[in-house]
This record gives sequence, structure tokens and C-alpha cells, in this order.
Amino acid sequence: MLGSSPVSDEDVNLLVRPYALTGGRTRPQVDIAIEALVATTANGRTGRGYQRGSADQHVLTLCRDRPLSLAEIAAHTRLPFGVARVLVGDLLTAGLVALASRTFAAGDSVDVLGQVLRGLRKL
Repeated sequence: MLGSSPVSDEDVNLLVRPYALTGGRTRPQVDIAIEALVATTANGRTGRGYQRGSADQHVLTLCRDRPLSLAEIAAHTRLPFGVARVLVGDLLTAGLVALASRTFAAGDSVDVLGQVLRGLRKL
């Protein structure tokens, strides 16, 4: 077409990728809080029996050494929060990640809120 700029593969990936990653789903199979800490399990390290894509692999790699909040995962992967939530939900259901438990002391709540706020600002 005259006057229109060509669409690059990168532009197409930005438009299609989130929909393709979730199969059109907008809600995760399990409800995960934005501040939930996600850690890669032993099965997630090996990935046996699970066909994972590059986004899944990225999440598993991010959470391998230390748990990250769902907000941090979205920021690091540069995916919309809803897409990250669906992907993490799928990985959780497959047993490749687990929600890390943490005991909070009285002063920790401010620290956790600060971490969540920083993660949200990165989105």
C-alpha cells in the first residue's frame, strides 16, 4: 500500500504474542496474588513431561535461584501482568513452580509493600 509503513516481525510479535502465549485465556487456572512469591521446583529445573515455550523457560530461569513475586516476573519478562499470571498459573498446575512460603515479622509488611510497589513501577 502507498504511504503505509511496513510492519516488522517485532511489531507483529508484540501484538500477537500475549494472546498466543495464553491461548486466548485471560484468567489463570489458579488464583495467584500479585505479591505471591514463585519458586522453580525440582521438576521445573528438569522440565520432564512438559512442553514449554520461551516465556515459560524465562519464568523458570528467573525463579530458579530465588523466589520472585508475580509482579516482578511480569516486569522481568516484559509481559502484561494478566499474561504473566496465566503463564505462572499453568506452570504451577504443572508442578514446575511452587508458591514459596515466607513467615513475616511485624516490620516486614512495609518491606513487602515496597517490593511490590517497585515491581509494579517496572511494569
